[in-house]
Amino acid sequence: SINTNAFTPITIRYTTPVGSPGVVCMIEMTADGKPPVQKKDTEISQASQAYFESMFLGHIPANVQIHKKSGPVYGFRGCILDLQVNNKEFFIIDEARHGKNIENCHVPWCAHHLCRNNGTCISDNENLFCECPRLYSGKLCQFASCENNPCGNGATCVPKSGTDIVCLCPYGRSGPLCTDAINITQPRFSGTDAFGYTSFLAYSRISDISFHYEFHLKFQLANNHSALQNNLIFFTGQKGHGLNGDDFLAVGLLNGSVVYSYNLGSGIASIRSEPLNLSLGVHTVHLGKFFQEGWLKVDDHKNKSIIAPGRLAGLNVFSQFYVGGYSEYTPDLLPNGADFKNGFQGCIFTLQVRTEKDGHFRGLGNPEGHPNAGRSVGQCHASPCSLMKCGNGGTCIESGTSVYCNCTTGWKGAFCTETVSTCDPEHDPPHHCSRGATCISLPHGYTCFCPLGTTGIYCEQGHQFIGKDVFK
Repeated sequence: SINTNAFTPITIRYTTPVGSPGVVCMIEMTADGKPPVQKKDTEISQASQAYFESMFLGHIPANVQIHKKSGPVYGFRGCILDLQVNNKEFFIIDEARHGKNIENCHVPWCAHHLCRNNGTCISDNENLFCECPRLYSGKLCQFASCENNPCGNGATCVPKSGTDIVCLCPYGRSGPLCTDAINITQPRFSGTDAFGYTSFLAYSRISDISFHYEFHLKFQLANNHSALQNNLIFFTGQKGHGLNGDDFLAVGLLNGSVVYSYNLGSGIASIRSEPLNLSLGVHTVHLGKFFQEGWLKVDDHKNKSIIAPGRLAGLNVFSQFYVGGYSEYTPDLLPNGADFKNGFQGCIFTLQVRTEKDGHFRGLGNPEGHPNAGRSVGQCHASPCSLMKCGNGGTCIESGTSVYCNCTTGWKGAFCTETVSTCDPEHDPPHHCSRGATCISLPHGYTCFCPLGTTGIYCEQGHQFIGKDVFK
């Protein structure tokens, strides 16, 4: 049962997959924050895309026929405040095509504390308006900073705080909102950032890699200790789950050495080089496989080889070819033997492959040299922080082409130029105004402006109102 004297949020989700016979359709309903209720049904015939006609609120018009299995339909009595389909909000009155016997719902909206994320409620007893904090939007301020994504060109939006965001730029873009185009000839990778994402490039799958391949690679490490500890250089293959097996090919750095691992489906083969000579500015790696045998040569070290366990000889991989990191949240989601904890930190000057013994080496991608996707990859020896100045003692933080300011205490904003007031979410300690009340900063503190129906120093005392039905 639900409370008849309060507004009740209801969420309905449905899945109608398109595919072969035997797919499962599902409908789910959640009311008032309680656990969801689901019903699933297996389609006997091949499923097709569902299409909907008009949507009715409150009741069904007399001239509209509904499915006989729907059962009896009764008119709704009460108030409907908000209607949202996916991420689109509808204006219930303004966007309605027709209606009958509808009147205003005379409810003290603000007494119900409907505004979310510290939004300020403003009501005239007939309508509700939520004044949203910066980077929140929606009628009820229900869209967080990244749901109303300000990042450009398909960038990954990450909340940095309650009000600030960071844009992780796609390949070929830079700047605080990823609006600046850049030319990348020698990619620079920044490893795993403060939010858990790696910089990476993704190239088309190498289709003829099964029985023989050779890779040439040149790279330069970033000038920090973490670049040598546990870092993925490149990966292609399955993740060891599902029906596609666990074949993979991975190269990375572990405690100062290059590690080359592969799995042909019957066990992991792994070669580890001697520790790198850090006095060398650029390191060269040559590795390959012929049937079960793999080999690795790093800089002027001796060649090392290994035979894969089991009887399988072909590398069957179906994924894209990832360089520098991985598209998922963290690279340690990869299978055993390839689960490096961080992304690569440094520059990669050359990465070429050949799949025939006497063939020519070629660059990755289709067309050659062109990645399908990427994130937070910059140009080697170029710093985006050189083009951005953080104010008031703020520190510029860069992750490839992604850049943001880490502000000192008392400052906020993209460039640390805005003062944190006593009413801001970042202020420590936070203000004590009750939800729905407006915090107003004063020269020495703050005061709380109470919405209709509340009183007290912090608007913590309320009055009870009884609403009027909107549908009859």
